[in-house]
Amino acid sequence: MRILVANVNTTESMTEAIAASARSVASPGTEIVGITPRFGADSCEGNFESYLAAIAVMDAILAYPEPYDAVIQAGYGEHGREGLQELLDVPVVDITEAAASTAMYLGHKFSVVTTLDRTVPLIEDRLKLAGLDQRCASVRASGLGVLELESDPVRAVEAIVEQSRRAVDDDHAEVICLGCGGMAELEEQVRAATGVPIVDGVRSAVTIAEGIIRMGLSTSKVRTYAKPREKKIIGWPFKV
Repeated sequence: MRILVANVNTTESMTEAIAASARSVASPGTEIVGITPRFGADSCEGNFESYLAAIAVMDAILAYPEPYDAVIQAGYGEHGREGLQELLDVPVVDITEAAASTAMYLGHKFSVVTTLDRTVPLIEDRLKLAGLDQRCASVRASGLGVLELESDPVRAVEAIVEQSRRAVDDDHAEVICLGCGGMAELEEQVRAATGVPIVDGVRSAVTIAEGIIRMGLSTSKVRTYAKPREKKIIGWPFKV
């Protein structure tokens, strides 16, 4: 099977890191293809950038020329999953929902540790929309920008470990979800510091997507995610 893993920002090195993380848990025979949008912000840290990324990811996926079996939207708390589900006949898995739903099997409550504080409401809204908020103890910000995860990894580990410890000690979280697609490589260090299961959204999404494909399932098309109605849309798709 082939799974497309779509980065929501335009930073190629982050796409490569996300794809590598996905491959680390993919089953033999599963091909992971990293997708980088051709336009958008180099990091997504707010509503404008998130909505722009939603359009950019849809454009990038529609432009992919080969067959594929599922799509993973690798942006934490980002918009756009619903649009992809309307456009595509294959399963679409969002890493925010994948991480949270996986965490629910591992403990009573989970916390999300993310990047900047301004992204916290976006994640809270995505969890609420997915019906996963009741099991969320907290969403905590490390204070780091997305690109700082690459440029200052030592500080990134310290900040994420600190907020993860607070989530466990103060918020009574029993599981930590890493709230950014670029945090996957920090999983072992955070686990060692907190002693609780650490869930990465990209890896969770891969295992969920593979399971859905093997069961022969995909998005229901009878109502909410039916194909868009035929009508004149000016300038879309951008790939043409």
